[in-house]
Amino acid sequence: MPSLRFCANLSWLFTELPDVSQRMYAAAAAGFQAVEAAWLYDSDPQELRRVREATGLEVVLINTPPGDLSGGDLGLGAVPGREAEFKQGLAQALKLAKALDCKRIHLMAGKIPTGAHRDDIAKEMETIFVQNLTYAAELLSKDGIVGLIEPINTRLTEPKYFLDSPHQAAAILQKVGKANIQLQMDVFHWQIMDGNLTHNMRKYLPLIGHIQVAQVPGRNEPDSPGELNYDYIFTTLEELGYQGYVGCEYKPRGSTQEGLGWLKDYWTKRK
Repeated sequence: MPSLRFCANLSWLFTELPDVSQRMYAAAAAGFQAVEAAWLYDSDPQELRRVREATGLEVVLINTPPGDLSGGDLGLGAVPGREAEFKQGLAQALKLAKALDCKRIHLMAGKIPTGAHRDDIAKEMETIFVQNLTYAAELLSKDGIVGLIEPINTRLTEPKYFLDSPHQAAAILQKVGKANIQLQMDVFHWQIMDGNLTHNMRKYLPLIGHIQVAQVPGRNEPDSPGELNYDYIFTTLEELGYQGYVGCEYKPRGSTQEGLGWLKDYWTKRK
């Protein structure tokens, strides 16, 4: 069975270092061959490209811009009345992805508008999301880039996020019907919202283009105390033949380096 490929999420790991370029060097020194990040829009893309080339790191995933973070935005893909802003953000993300040779963009769905009830607006938001994803699919296909949608839990992380379960995401992907719009599985969110991970991994693997991991409920290292047995999860993904990347999107309990024992153990066992 092929070993899993891990990438360091620079928005969560190596944050002891203030600069993204420094984090990239630290990730490479720790043994990572790939990195991902949420938002790199405040960084110089040419500097990031230079560091990528110097380290040999692959940049595997970025997010679309969140919108107005100070105003509570967390993506715009499904938000009514924000379609033009979503397309502007997508163009910005595409430009950055091309500069970094990044082939995956998380197309953030966004939150239920203030004052609206989920049940009342869900159908409208789904329609907008499908339209925006269809637009994104055509745009991204010209550069061989995959768009990803990620369910985010509404219990511990963001109560107002529109896309909150793998089943909802799969139904939306079916309506979009584009091979380059895929599912992003964050094990942390899936466990909180639905559990039943073995069944869901098996059922949705054909749709999954990227995976992220963290322990539940603390969102710390996979080997930290919590609900999940990551030895089992990693073995299951290997047996299923998962070929994509596994993003390390968790909060280190101490320094990032001190918390990487689980990954070093994985690499040692799979040699």
